Amino acid sequence: MTARVLIIAGSDSGGGAGIQADIKTVTMLGGHAMTAITAITAQNTMGVRGVHAVPAEMVLMQIDSVVADIGIDAVKIGMIGSAATAAAVAERLRRPDMAGAAVVFDPVMVATSGSVLADADTIRAFEALLDRAAVATPNLGELAALGGEAAVLAHGCALLAKGGHGEGDTVVDRLIEADAGEVARWEAPRIATMNTHGTGCTLASAIATGLAQGMPLEPAVARARDFVRLALMDAPGLGEGHGPMGQQGVRNDGLFTGPALNQITLPATDYAASVAFYKQMGLTQIVDSSANGYARFEAANGVTLSIHVGDGDAGGTTTYLESGALDAWVAYLARRGVRFDQMPRDEEWGWREARLTDPAGNRLCLYQAGEYRRHPPWRI
Repeated sequence: MTARVLIIAGSDSGGGAGIQADIKTVTMLGGHAMTAITAITAQNTMGVRGVHAVPAEMVLMQIDSVVADIGIDAVKIGMIGSAATAAAVAERLRRPDMAGAAVVFDPVMVATSGSVLADADTIRAFEALLDRAAVATPNLGELAALGGEAAVLAHGCALLAKGGHGEGDTVVDRLIEADAGEVARWEAPRIATMNTHGTGCTLASAIATGLAQGMPLEPAVARARDFVRLALMDAPGLGEGHGPMGQQGVRNDGLFTGPALNQITLPATDYAASVAFYKQMGLTQIVDSSANGYARFEAANGVTLSIHVGDGDAGGTTTYLESGALDAWVAYLARRGVRFDQMPRDEEWGWREARLTDPAGNRLCLYQAGEYRRHPPWRI
C-alpha cells in the first residue's frame, strides 16, 4: 500500500517551504501526502509579509477528515500556528486511531529569511508535541530555544541535531536517542547556494515518508539527507532571496530499496565523435574525462548515459541498476544463488559497486551512488 503521510503545517504562498515543500517531497519519494493547514502565509524568497492562523477547530477537522477515511502511517508537524493549536494537535495525536502513526516534529520557529513564525507561548506548547514525537528535527537555533539536547531527549523522542546553521565548510548532522546516545553521524561538504528555503520542511517530510514506508529511523534519515542534498543541487534559482529547492528534480536517483534502471555505459572507439553525437541527440554532458576516454550525459528525466573508450567490444554495454540498500540487496541475491564477479566495494569515483553477468554474458553493475551520479564534485 502507498505510504500515507499527514502533514500538519503552514502554507507558503511562494511554494518554497511549508505544505508546498512537504507535498512535493512526499510525492517524489512515493508517498501520498495529506494536509492539515495550520496557517496561511504571504511570503516569497525575500521574507514573510503576513501570517493568518487557522483556528484550532478547523485544523482538527482537517485531521479527522483524512484519518476517518484514508488513514495515516506517519505525521509530519511543521509550523503549528498557535499555542492552542499545538495543544489541540498533541491531544488528538494520543487517540487510538492515530496511536500507530510515527510523528516527525520539525519545531519551526524562524523562516529561512529570518521571519519569526512561533511566539514564546507556542514554543512552550511544543513540549506536548515532543512527548508524542518519534523524532524531533530542530536546527541549532531551535534546539537552543528548546533547552538543548538533554531537554529534548527528556521527552523520550529521538533527536536529529541538524548542522546546517553551523559554521564551516562541513555540515554535521547527529542522530541521538534518549536511551542510547548518539547512534549515527553524517558529515558532508556544505553546498554553496542561496536556494535553501524549505530545507527543514523537506528533510522532516522525507523522514516521515521513510517511516511511513516501514524504514527504521536511521536509514530513513540517511535517505532524507540524500534527498535534501540533491534537491539543493537541483534548485531552479527562482526569486531574489532564499530561493526554493528543486524537489521535482530528484528522480531516478536510486533512493528506494528496489533497483532503479538509471545508468548505461556504452563502449566507444572515438571519444570526440561519440561526445559530439550524444550532444547532438539532445543529452547534456555532465562529466568530461577525455584523458580517460570517459564522458557522462544526463537526459531530461534524470537518467544518465556514459561512453567509455576501450571498455569492452563495440556494440556491448554495461547496464547499471541502483539501490538505496545495495549491500542488503546483493546479500539477498547471493543467498539465492546469484554469482557475483565483484561483491560490493567502494570505488575511487565515489560509487559503491557490485558486478555480475547475466546468462547471455551481458555485463551488469549493481551500485549505490547518491549525489555522485548526477552531481559528482567534477561535474561540468
